[in-house]
Amino acid sequence: MQLEQDVELAEHADRLGFDEFWFGEHHSGGWQIIADPLLMVARAAATTRRIKLGSGVSTLAYHHPKMLLDSVIQLDHLTRGRLMFGVGAGALALDSSMMGLDPMHARQAMEESLEAMTLLLADAGPVTYTPEHASWRLHEAYLHLAPFSEQLDIRVAVFNSASGPRLAGRFGLGMISFGASAAVAMGRENRMQLAFEKASYMAERHGQVLDRRRWSAMSPMHIAPTEEQARAQAREGVVRYVDYIRQILPMNVPVGSDADDIIDTLHIAGHGVVGTPEMAIAHIEKVQELSGGVGTFLLEHAGWAGHADTRASMELFATEVAPHFTGSTRTRQAAYARELQHDQLTRRTMAAAQAAAEARHTVDVRTDRMQRLQQLRDQPPAHLHDDPHPDPHPDPHPEPPDAAALPAERLHLETVPAEQSSQALPVPVPAADRRSGRHRFSWSSR
Repeated sequence: MQLEQDVELAEHADRLGFDEFWFGEHHSGGWQIIADPLLMVARAAATTRRIKLGSGVSTLAYHHPKMLLDSVIQLDHLTRGRLMFGVGAGALALDSSMMGLDPMHARQAMEESLEAMTLLLADAGPVTYTPEHASWRLHEAYLHLAPFSEQLDIRVAVFNSASGPRLAGRFGLGMISFGASAAVAMGRENRMQLAFEKASYMAERHGQVLDRRRWSAMSPMHIAPTEEQARAQAREGVVRYVDYIRQILPMNVPVGSDADDIIDTLHIAGHGVVGTPEMAIAHIEKVQELSGGVGTFLLEHAGWAGHADTRASMELFATEVAPHFTGSTRTRQAAYARELQHDQLTRRTMAAAQAAAEARHTVDVRTDRMQRLQQLRDQPPAHLHDDPHPDPHPDPHPEPPDAAALPAERLHLETVPAEQSSQALPVPVPAADRRSGRHRFSWSSR
């Protein structure tokens, strides 16, 4: 169920306009259960249209670099360039020990694997490489399929260690800063600034250029319309999360089981947000200030809230937080403000236009009726027509014309009082109705 929900969240993020969605790699702990992020990328790519999908991150020490890179390149083609390849040394020591690896050599093994991949991507000829801290080998290896993207988007995981930013700078790669803002609010060192300085130092030494657009900073975040609602939704999950994260990462997290105390500490330390869109905006602005500018802010899905509440939090972020930074609603808001400044101009103009249209219609109807009436008046009565065979003994009181002989769809009968009879056509009057009024036949154009 959790794996399906993760895919569904990627689909939801795609619909909401998020730019990236990342899947991690873990093999122990029971909290984060994705073993192969590339499988998740492949599954999510089939049901998303625009969002970029990444392995966040693939642990290089666990894989043969040639085999892993072949899979990444194939997936880059299948996603038509939507793949991001995040790499790291691994956070769980138990993962390494179960594979018979020394977790203390994970960073050196990661560097050797990344160097081998860089040589393969350079396509300068077959690569032979023997690492010092891993059991794999490359012997005259080469790629038989180039990446779909002009440049494969590779990003290095960065936490407290200097190894991540140094590798990013050496190879000119992007960075993913985990827990970037933690402890900043308490006045401690600015980890993001230090990370970028280390990466810049190595980039300068190796003739590389760092691109801030490929630098992502991540914080856990759950928001709701009110802080009380957000705390209530995350109350149980945040306690379990802290119990887990305290075991695997050297982070300043509180000890205890009171959810409100934990959330208060997370806010004080600047580690994350459980609150409102306004609190999320303030947190991201702080991250931007401390970093000097990152390309992407990542929301860590820490499992604090249930699936439905997490979806709602994402929607609230997309509608209330993201537009503050992207300016996507700025034009609409300005147009709305201008409309309010014109003192109901549209309403008054519409009312005037409707009144003018109604007046024109009334004039048209009256003019049309007058024309029809004039046509009837100009037509001579039937009994005045010249009869080539006149009756020598005419009836002094002839019967009126037979109504059945007239077109039924254009005929209606009107009763006109006697005092208005001067306006009627001079048609013979039925004897039975002389006392009450006159009848006339007319044609209407309806």
